[in-house]
Amino acid sequence: MIGAVASAVAFAGQSEPVQEIMAKVAANQDRAVRLRSAFVYHQNLLLRFLRGNGKTAREEMREYTVTPTENGSKKHLDRFEGRYEKDGKLIDYNRPGYTYKDVDIDGELIDELADELANEKQSRDGIAAELFPLTSRAQPKYSFALKGKEEYRGRQAYRIAFEPRKGETSWDHGTPWAGEVLVDTQDYEPIHVTTRLAKGLPVLVTTVLGTNLRGLGFTLSYEKFDEGIWFPVKYGAEFEVKALFFYKRKIAIALKNDGFQRALVATKVTFEEPFTVDKKLQVPEVKLSPVPPPEIR
Repeated sequence: MIGAVASAVAFAGQSEPVQEIMAKVAANQDRAVRLRSAFVYHQNLLLRFLRGNGKTAREEMREYTVTPTENGSKKHLDRFEGRYEKDGKLIDYNRPGYTYKDVDIDGELIDELADELANEKQSRDGIAAELFPLTSRAQPKYSFALKGKEEYRGRQAYRIAFEPRKGETSWDHGTPWAGEVLVDTQDYEPIHVTTRLAKGLPVLVTTVLGTNLRGLGFTLSYEKFDEGIWFPVKYGAEFEVKALFFYKRKIAIALKNDGFQRALVATKVTFEEPFTVDKKLQVPEVKLSPVPPPEIR
């Protein structure tokens, strides 16, 4: 008991406020976005829709080569496999956006999710930035709380919780998320991020349109490839959708980035050195078991 109290006191008196930690994260995130423009890589995306009985209604596997552009990235579709269920059988198709009937909700929704959640044109990695509020542009709308310190994948990390600031929780403001982030204590880069809805859908949407989401949230994992260069390598979500009073699906999304290679560029760009650890920062050890994204098969 005495030890727990002492740890709590030490934690409360830690020298570096969480706002300073997150400011360094924001600066490094902004910097990392620019550094990613130097890489070409491979991306594998899996989307799967399950019916209420657990059987597959539709699934797609997409493989891309991702190359940088001046303001974002572009994707070349290298491989595509799709299947939809009809009369108890899974039928193959070979192109995105395929629909097999006049009203094919699965076909339209799976294509929209692939585009909106993993093909953000202004992002270097295609992942929608508003899902993970870590950049300097997003952070002012959120509050952060330092929960502790732990070892994760062989690196020391701070565990930090976040949620929208009071009055900011809004789909319209782009601030519906709460969650946790593990921040590398040496490089001040995120290692693993989990998000969840801080607030449900507006009552008008759920009552009038019969639309609801359950368990909506996302996970994102990063790896270090070189000094100051971190890249998102795994991204996933699993949630339930109920819409129009008759449509119900459990949806899984899994994205994996690998095969990183430096692109040939004609210009030279220099950046500031990444932030380094403050040796005086001391916080207690705690454990976190982040939920991994669905596995790509």
